[in-house]
Amino acid sequence: MIDFPWKIFSQTGNIETYLLMKEMETVYDKDATSMSDIKEEVSELDNN
Repeated sequence: MIDFPWKIFSQTGNIETYLLMKEMETVYDKDATSMSDIKEEVSELDNN
């Protein structure tokens, strides 16, 4: 999903597209961290 804004940025040099890509990366990283936290909590509950 992040590839699309990068392709547009590399072709146009539009800084707004680059900033959108960086924002999407930040949101994606936060979501990935949240999912790993949830999986850890579920594992802990399963062990108890």
